[in-house]
Amino acid sequence: MGGGGLDGDWAVLPSPPLAEVTLTLVGKISTGKSATANCILGTQAFASELAYVSVTETCQKSSASFHDGCGATRTVNVIDTPGLFDMEISIEDARKEIVKCIEMSKGGIHAMLMVFSATSRFSCEEEKTVESIKRFFGGQILDHIILVFTHGDVVEDEAAWEKVLAERSPVYLQDMIKLCQNRVVLFDNLTNNIEHREMQRRKLLAAVDFVISSNGGKAFSYQMFPQILQENDEQNENVVGGYSAERIYEQLTQITKKVDENLNSTEEEIRSLRERLEKSQKVYDSVKQEMINAENLRRREKEKRNSQKLENGILRQALEKARRDIEMSRKEKEIEWLRESLKLANKEKENYKSMYEKKCIIM
Repeated sequence: MGGGGLDGDWAVLPSPPLAEVTLTLVGKISTGKSATANCILGTQAFASELAYVSVTETCQKSSASFHDGCGATRTVNVIDTPGLFDMEISIEDARKEIVKCIEMSKGGIHAMLMVFSATSRFSCEEEKTVESIKRFFGGQILDHIILVFTHGDVVEDEAAWEKVLAERSPVYLQDMIKLCQNRVVLFDNLTNNIEHREMQRRKLLAAVDFVISSNGGKAFSYQMFPQILQENDEQNENVVGGYSAERIYEQLTQITKKVDENLNSTEEEIRSLRERLEKSQKVYDSVKQEMINAENLRRREKEKRNSQKLENGILRQALEKARRDIEMSRKEKEIEWLRESLKLANKEKENYKSMYEKKCIIM
């Protein structure tokens, strides 16, 4: 990234860089570890292809030498590992591969490249992988870790990506970046551009040199395991870097057994927590359903009251209309009766008038 970590350039080294460095790549399958290793070495040293199962089946080591631009030559040893902590690999196989990794890094590991994909979300599986690596190698391994994000070719705006990574990524990943002192590198592991590859390699080696400088020039060695340290026995053919592979395997077996116990204990706690969460969820769902039922009942009662009000209004209107109709009918009947009475009165008047006129004639 840029010329250094997320928050600026890496420190300038107080002494010339080492002539030989050893890098180990770890991470879950399909993140592009082997492709990244090939890009660092500039050769197709490791099998690499897009797959959902591990293409690298065992730890492999390859080396290449490069000119540093000042006339000196640097040798880079790269150890590619299978997905040591993926679901597909057994604990026993993981132990064997860790022993093999120890044998390949006799002078120690100068930097461990923890590989993630820039195109994928940081998952719980990757978080477990990080925790497993910390348990196996100890907390001091964090001082030697560089976070490498592959598939940099699809990142259109690196500055925006850095901002998202620093501010909007999962809290666990943000904490991991801080613990690694912002040693983050975005890597295009598919580029065929020689100049771009060389620029990426220089940028990565700058991060490696920063790690070495920060650790006083010391590589991470398995002597940092307090129980693995053993006297150097040059007479034993199985002695590797001052400690026997058998002894390392035995100690790793004990360590991984403790890890298994811790994981089992953690899984038991997770199961217990999940059961409590499920019970809480059931209570929540029950209360929520009761609230929904109460709301539905309230709504139905309101609708019923509104309907009753409407019906009462319609009934009042009907009664009022009926009253007006009756009143009108009554008035019409009174008028009709008055008209009939008037007719009778007029008729009687005419009769009296006729009788009066006849009487006058007789007289």
